[in-house]
Amino acid sequence: MADADEAVIEVQGLSTRLNGQWIHRDLDLRMRRGEVLALVGGSGSGKTVLMHQIIGLLRPVAGTVRVLGHPIHHLSPAQVRRRGRQWGVLFQQGALFSALNIFDNVAFPMRELRRDGEVIDEASIRELVFLKLQMVGLAVEDAWKFPSELSGGMIKRAALARALALEAELLFLDEPTTGLDPVLAGEFDSLLLELRRELKLSALMITHDLNSLAALSDRVAILGEGRVLTIGPLEEVATFDHPFVRKFFHHRQGQEKLRSLPSY
Repeated sequence: MADADEAVIEVQGLSTRLNGQWIHRDLDLRMRRGEVLALVGGSGSGKTVLMHQIIGLLRPVAGTVRVLGHPIHHLSPAQVRRRGRQWGVLFQQGALFSALNIFDNVAFPMRELRRDGEVIDEASIRELVFLKLQMVGLAVEDAWKFPSELSGGMIKRAALARALALEAELLFLDEPTTGLDPVLAGEFDSLLLELRRELKLSALMITHDLNSLAALSDRVAILGEGRVLTIGPLEEVATFDHPFVRKFFHHRQGQEKLRSLPSY
């Protein structure tokens, strides 16, 4: 059993400046192995920027980021790419390649291994792609469709299959239920919950969906004023005395009924 206090992500003293504006100032964040940590914050609070820095797509002005024990911003792009096999990313709109069918989208990370000299034959890729599609609830015939032929829910599932292509132990989820109706959003939350249990995943999730927070998160980190304002279980952070927190939780609770899903 994994050490419950082992850190999979450690952010210390992170400062970010974009287009002449400070986004983060001396931000600290620690995520434990095996947990789902949700990032919540207002527009411009830097949630997606922070996620992109953690996976090595952006560099901060100051501070350190360690993922699975490795200092990300001290690595070369090739080293970041190799380390990136240990995690998968589900971008907000899926970010599937429009010119590739779903099979080739999911196969893409596997074929990219060849850039680092690894050999993986097409027969193995085919077997793995169909396994990943099955895991996310897509049918064999869906493999030959293009993203433009899929519904919003199917795009999310295909993007999740690609994120899991290389046996990731850590997932980054950017607004996983955005654009889905309540029924599809609930089904996708249930899928993530099931995969988390089966694969023993850790996940950093950006979301504004209270249902997803209630269903999936172990802890919630509220971003604001360039830092983490508070972090803890949902029921605790929802009572934190801050204007954004009051507006976010009280307003949304008036609009959305939290689903009751099995807990861990």
